[in-house]
Amino acid sequence: MNNPNGTITPTGTTPTLGRLSQFGLVRFSGPDNLSFLQGQLSNDTNRLAAGAPLLAAYSTPQGRVAAVLHLVPHSGGVMAILPREIVLPTVERLRKYVLRAKVRIEDVSDQFEVFGRNCIDASDAPPADGADGLPAPDSGHAYVERDGIGVARLGSDRQPLTNRHWVIGTSQDLAARGIVSTSTEEPRVEHAWRLADIRAGLPQIYAATREMFVAQMLNLDLIDGISFTKGCFTGQEIIARTQHLGRIKRRLYRLRLPAGTWAVGQAVHLTDGRSGRLTELAATGTEFEALAVLTLETGGSVSAASTAGAGGASGADDMTAGGSASSTLVDAAELPLPYSSAPL
Repeated sequence: MNNPNGTITPTGTTPTLGRLSQFGLVRFSGPDNLSFLQGQLSNDTNRLAAGAPLLAAYSTPQGRVAAVLHLVPHSGGVMAILPREIVLPTVERLRKYVLRAKVRIEDVSDQFEVFGRNCIDASDAPPADGADGLPAPDSGHAYVERDGIGVARLGSDRQPLTNRHWVIGTSQDLAARGIVSTSTEEPRVEHAWRLADIRAGLPQIYAATREMFVAQMLNLDLIDGISFTKGCFTGQEIIARTQHLGRIKRRLYRLRLPAGTWAVGQAVHLTDGRSGRLTELAATGTEFEALAVLTLETGGSVSAASTAGAGGASGADDMTAGGSASSTLVDAAELPLPYSSAPL
């Protein structure tokens, strides 16, 4: 993953279609791939059989999210898009549960590339079919594939729809369509995609935040990332108990942070008394936009006089997962999310 703490800001026109080098791909193939995934992931993978992309969490038996996956029903097997830095540990953990299932789990990050369409402005209308050499999904067909190149629309009828699309294919297939990416444009594309994810309230898990949060803390129950009716899956007992006993004490929030040195996984303590950890970051000029898992209740008001921004005093970190690193006192502004706080 490229460093999210840099101050790269898009200048000029960000490419409508650009390579997202921070993401890798895991392929699940074989006759039992969907049934295997059904027993491992938080969402109903039968929806993949109907040709729909899917958002899901892969959790530990203790219910802690080890990866957030964007699943695509590619003709070569179900493709899972996730940060490249956690592809290997995710593959290794999943392979332990294969047992007698006829499923093959492969890291295909070096065989396929991940591109993003409409990277900077999710309100932009998607290009007409064929305008950029690719098919364009619509509301009735959220995933389309042509000549081995798959295009999946982010969002669904049960989560915020966007006009952004995942595009996956081999280098050869993409190049045959005239789709190439230069290394100089990739930081701008990555930044724009990350910022769009933040504004859409879409959670992500990186190496620094693996196994820190239960799925509801990442708002996955609010954006169609969890099925509570499909039956058992790894971590299901904890996730279901959290949901039905009303013990959700932390949620994902969108914040504006002042200039400073910030990092994914960093503990923060806000001036309103809430505390938690940063899960996603993108610079916007001298400030930052971020997603953070925070406590719902404040721990008591913190005097503004004691606030020193990103380099200020530290407070106790009350996040039970992730160690005892001190948190940074910060005067952050909460920004709206584009979906309801009521579970689906």
